[in-house]
Amino acid sequence: MYEASDGSLFDAQGQRKYLVPAEAKRFLSAAAQADAPTKLFAQLLYLTGCRLSEGLALTPRLIDAEGRRVVFRTLKRRKLTHRAVPAPAAFMRDLLAHADSHGLDDRLFPWCRQTGWRRIRTLMDKAGIEGPQASPKGLRHQFGVHAIGQKIPESAVGRWLGHASGKSTRVYTFVVGAEERALAERMWRIDR
Repeated sequence: MYEASDGSLFDAQGQRKYLVPAEAKRFLSAAAQADAPTKLFAQLLYLTGCRLSEGLALTPRLIDAEGRRVVFRTLKRRKLTHRAVPAPAAFMRDLLAHADSHGLDDRLFPWCRQTGWRRIRTLMDKAGIEGPQASPKGLRHQFGVHAIGQKIPESAVGRWLGHASGKSTRVYTFVVGAEERALAERMWRIDR
């Protein structure tokens, strides 16, 4: 609905498709109030940048406890591939505790795609987030923008997001962040 055909982080009306830090904070606060599976699913999307379908397909077998990584299965050019995304220790503990009550190949979030989408959208509503960024895809874009803003190498960000091309990752470098605003402010200063 909000996707622009040019791959930019703005929709056809010029609205951004990613969460800014204040929105992300409100989203996580709303998620903290949700039931345990919804909270964990929201954190999974926020912390790993996974696609909605990848998060819904997660099984205990795909959690790498030793490497503190979540492994996602995805179809790339009609071929099944896997990618590992590092995750914070506290989140991994919660994810592993949730996985303990599931069989190795049971989905951790056994919802249909629409239910997963609605749960995230409900949290966005509770957080007062509106617009194209108020979706699971907004969390994915937020992950990319945040990672680039934290100076994570583009190659790592692209690998974590499962991009087939560096061109897909490069779009996150075009966001006007604090560093770019500081550069612009230096340009606007008039020295006398």
